[in-house]
Amino acid sequence: MSHNKETIGSIKKLLNSKPTADELVRWRQDQRIGVQKLLMQYDKQQEKKQHQQQAFEKRLIFEKQAWQQGAHLAGVDEVGRGPLAGPVVAAAVVIDESFDMTIVHDSKQLTEKTRLKLDQELREKVVDFAFGIVDAEQIDSLNIYEASRIAMRQAIEALHVPIDGLLIDAMTVDLPLPQEKLIKGDDRSISIGAASILAKNYRDALMKEFAVQYPGYGFEHNAGYGTAEHLAGLAKLGVTPIHRKTFSPVKKHLK
Repeated sequence: MSHNKETIGSIKKLLNSKPTADELVRWRQDQRIGVQKLLMQYDKQQEKKQHQQQAFEKRLIFEKQAWQQGAHLAGVDEVGRGPLAGPVVAAAVVIDESFDMTIVHDSKQLTEKTRLKLDQELREKVVDFAFGIVDAEQIDSLNIYEASRIAMRQAIEALHVPIDGLLIDAMTVDLPLPQEKLIKGDDRSISIGAASILAKNYRDALMKEFAVQYPGYGFEHNAGYGTAEHLAGLAKLGVTPIHRKTFSPVKKHLK
């Protein structure tokens, strides 16, 4: 049988590139266990890709509706509402029909490694992105909810491309633009999901810089959230200028 001349290694290579329909038919008739195992793996991967593609299409519904009308939307999300230290950071992201990163999802559902790996590609593939940052002092003088809205507004206003509307994760902002307030938006819209990834990476990088400036709180691991290490640092070293003084675990350490 001529196909037995093909080594399992060469079939594996071809399966990893784009096998033709003829090749797949031929290999499915190949009796070797190794070949059948490879085909099972291949079928599983294809199924996974198909599910990912379907989920991606589903999370593009809002953007697609806008594109059909010739409009472009910005997806907006913020990160850092809960920490005891550091700023709240928002990102605004605009994508178009060419955007094809099916892996993009709510940042909380991705590992840090995946999130960081996606960062550069995302920045290159989106039409535009921008950030808004509101520091701890402003958070204390406003409140975290208002500070988040201001960070979002800053991000939207920093975009370079004109937009016709906003998709926002569970909030609205003070801007005269049509807005869709989506509960669990980072899971329901690709552009909000992309914004959540960029905002998270940006804020984590800022907190790593603060960790050098203010060692002993574990900012490089905890991003300012109230972990045991962070609380121990507060008890031992006191409050830094980047701590949110209106947040109760910090408040009790104010001299």
